[in-house]
Amino acid sequence: MIQYISKPFKWFFKLEAASGLVLLFAAIIALIVSNTDLSIYYKDILDSNFRLGIGKFGINLTILHWINDVLMAIFFFLVSLEIKREFIQGELSNPKQAMLPIIGAVGGMLVPALIYIAINYKDPVTLNGWAIPSATDIAFSLGVLSLLGKRVPLSLKVFLTALAIIDDLGAIIIIAFFYSGQVQFVYLLLMLVCMLILLLFNKLNIRNFIPYLIVGVFLWEFTHASGIHATISGVLLALTIPHKDNEKSHSHSLLIKLEHAISPYVAFGIMPIFAFANAGVSLEGIGLGTLLEPVPLGILCGLFFGKQIGVFLFSYFSIKLNFAEMPNNADWITLYGVGILTGIGFTMSLFVGNLAFVEATNHLDGVKIGVLLGSLLSTIFGYTLILINSKK
Repeated sequence: MIQYISKPFKWFFKLEAASGLVLLFAAIIALIVSNTDLSIYYKDILDSNFRLGIGKFGINLTILHWINDVLMAIFFFLVSLEIKREFIQGELSNPKQAMLPIIGAVGGMLVPALIYIAINYKDPVTLNGWAIPSATDIAFSLGVLSLLGKRVPLSLKVFLTALAIIDDLGAIIIIAFFYSGQVQFVYLLLMLVCMLILLLFNKLNIRNFIPYLIVGVFLWEFTHASGIHATISGVLLALTIPHKDNEKSHSHSLLIKLEHAISPYVAFGIMPIFAFANAGVSLEGIGLGTLLEPVPLGILCGLFFGKQIGVFLFSYFSIKLNFAEMPNNADWITLYGVGILTGIGFTMSLFVGNLAFVEATNHLDGVKIGVLLGSLLSTIFGYTLILINSKK
């Protein structure tokens, strides 16, 4: 099984691993800028408006919203393409192989959320951030894992990749059901019309992306106006992209072509831009008292403790009860180390945090502090544990 999936996986892993280092650099630059005299320009640029359109028809958003609503819709489009491919022909297409990352992902989403709730249950405003520590940054976590090279068996790299993809699917569901605004049914109906057109394209196996893109633009606008978060349009569009190889010309499906074409731009463009725009936080006046506030403490504990506990315990019992199989050439300590690395929430946690506190923006700095510190601790301890265990 590992031999079968290793070729497409290795391409994906190398891309995500390299982009993780770029993400780290973008976050460091954002932190530096936010704590120097350049911070005023940083905030002014992100808050400035930019309009794209012709005449009366166009979209007018702040730069930050262009990044978080438009560029991230492209990111979720790519993620959904990956999820669809994995369920059709990849790691998640085999129930026995898929069971371990699925169960691990459930534990990795449930336990961090419960820890956050336990710390924030007294305040209904901060309680809204319960999903923030449930996310895993696939690029950053794979980037750290790549630094360990052959010390980590391929099977565990596959496990982490599949788990992070399922995590992203969980994040998509959470965003759709818990972090969308009041639904406008007229626009919901227009979204349905767009989906019917896209499904017709799929049924006809149209292999040119242009028709999908044109309808997809309208789908984004109607989703944005409906009250559902605009990034969900990327998910819906991806679900309609056909995944049928052309046997006569031996060419890949439209889904595979799009995934390969878009991935580098998302990995080395969209995600670093998102990290730069959202990781900036002033460290002035931050002390132990700040870290002990409910929001950063809940996120920190959820990411660092909740993720590793949830992923490992759920994986451990699923293997012991024969619901799933232990990854090839893996041991319990290395599996636990990979579980710690799932606590690298970074970009996905920051994204969910922006949605959770869209009204209570005074909590956003606490979100950034909790996410950055939780991700940092998960990186250091996960990497160190696997490194020490590999030398035994």
